[in-house]
Amino acid sequence: MPTPSTPRGTYERLRAERQRDAAAFEQRADRISHARLATFLSGAVLAWGVVYGGWMSVWWLAAPVAVFIGLVVAHDRVLFARDRVHRAVAWYEHGLARLDDRWSGMGASGDQFADPDHLFSQDLDLFGTGSLFQLLNTAQTRTGETTLATWLLTPGDRKTVQDRQEAVRDLRPRVDMREQLAAAGADMRAAVDPGMLVRWATATPALVGRWPQVLAAVLTVVTPLTFLAWNQGATIALPTVALLAIALCIRQFAARVNGVLHAADGPARELVILGAVCRIVRAESVTSSRLSVIRASLSTPDGEIPEAVRQLQRLLERHDWAHNIIFTPIALLLFWQLHLAFAVERWRAHHGADIGRWLEGIGEFEALSALSVYAYEHPADPFPDVVDAVTPPIYEAEALAHPLIPVSEAVANDVTLGVEPQVQIVSGSNMSGKTTLLRSLGVSVVMALMGAPVRARQLRLSPASLGATLRIEDSLQAGRSRFYAEVLRLGQVVAIARTGPTLFLFDELFHGTNSHDRTEGARGLLRSLLSLRAGGLVTTHDLALAEIADDMAPQTCNVHFDDTLVEGEMRFDYRLKPGPVTRSNALAIMRAVGLDIPASSADAG
Repeated sequence: MPTPSTPRGTYERLRAERQRDAAAFEQRADRISHARLATFLSGAVLAWGVVYGGWMSVWWLAAPVAVFIGLVVAHDRVLFARDRVHRAVAWYEHGLARLDDRWSGMGASGDQFADPDHLFSQDLDLFGTGSLFQLLNTAQTRTGETTLATWLLTPGDRKTVQDRQEAVRDLRPRVDMREQLAAAGADMRAAVDPGMLVRWATATPALVGRWPQVLAAVLTVVTPLTFLAWNQGATIALPTVALLAIALCIRQFAARVNGVLHAADGPARELVILGAVCRIVRAESVTSSRLSVIRASLSTPDGEIPEAVRQLQRLLERHDWAHNIIFTPIALLLFWQLHLAFAVERWRAHHGADIGRWLEGIGEFEALSALSVYAYEHPADPFPDVVDAVTPPIYEAEALAHPLIPVSEAVANDVTLGVEPQVQIVSGSNMSGKTTLLRSLGVSVVMALMGAPVRARQLRLSPASLGATLRIEDSLQAGRSRFYAEVLRLGQVVAIARTGPTLFLFDELFHGTNSHDRTEGARGLLRSLLSLRAGGLVTTHDLALAEIADDMAPQTCNVHFDDTLVEGEMRFDYRLKPGPVTRSNALAIMRAVGLDIPASSADAG
């Protein structure tokens, strides 16, 4: 039974509390609905009595009307509060799913950030269903998701990583704050990406000049006066001229006005979420220097961001009024849309240049919050010790495992790279764990250099660029074979190794060509990378490649995974061992699935 102090115990307790709150709000909403119905029926009876019975003055109808309006407002508030509580319940259920390793397929997968040409994104399953992004992402805005994805793809330097680690430690215990963030925007995700929002905010104004505003103001005042004068006996020419002036103005400005107001609709929805997040962030008292900078950036010279956002939202709400069939004629006479469009343009002129800064701050805060969720839910995962960048890069892991593999199933291994050895050649049979080891190392580097804890007993590393060939694919559209695509990727890795510290993860080097070319190509490539002081892991089935490690020792060394065949079934312990593997299980696997492989064939090689 989990205790309340554990992540599971805390989540279960808070979920139960929010479920009780949701039930209470449902009951309150039902009571208000019944009261609304009773008030409506009472008003209908009074209206009948006023109109047909002559029981009382018409002013008595004001009481049920006022009560009904008050109940409508109260009902909306209760429903809003109920929905926020439901979002909090969903937040804790998602958290429990992560703790139970049931999270795959829940939430955004980040497919839009996947790049097959990136040096390690596809190889390490950073994006997609069941990906590292899907595990880590708890952002409520597109800008938060974009920042998190950027951190996954771009290793930070030592100072950046240490600042993020400090911020994540600060945020880690703040369960209530994260609930507030989730409740603020979990089902309000707008379809505006950060780039589009900034472009809208800083675009050239569509409406400029003083004379259209002056003309609109004059006509707004004069037009009703002409109708009033006509009602008092003046000639019909006055309102006729006013209506012609209105028609000409509408014709002149309609396209630009509609463009301004419709273009602001999507950004306003996204900014509402940003404003809600800003309010939560600004309410937090933080100790981290990075969080203090972010918190200070989320303000305007005139006050708080939520109020500025609310101003824009009110303008667009008034724009919606013009679509009401009753209000439309009044809106036309008052040049309602033109006044609102100019007000939106003034809002952009005043706040537009700051939106990029707001987005950057919110994105960084949400990304740090996402990492704090992982840190809170995985208290056994330590923050790595990040040292100064050096060549060859340092990587020293004890009990390294993969964070996407359940803890109960993962087998941990120690891996050390540095001056000796710079490179480990990992040999082993099929399905023995070679590729998983490469992915575990790669993902640990990605998480370490974005500021997150890692799945290991401890990890010490220096910042380095990362390159991998775990999931190279051919391309019919680009006319590339898998071998050619692999050679291109290897060329990119060599190029980045010339510019600074580099870690590489090569899976089955040159396996698309013959044994002689594969061996000689691997030998030349590794000599080049060793001379550039790059480090990494290389897996192979070809025992001829394992001999390269002996030729280049002590800069390289052999390690391996092995297996046993028990009653026709392959057994793996997934433990990394020193030296090269001495046999292959390929023929045994072929026989195990029923292929007719002669028993006299050699199983080694």
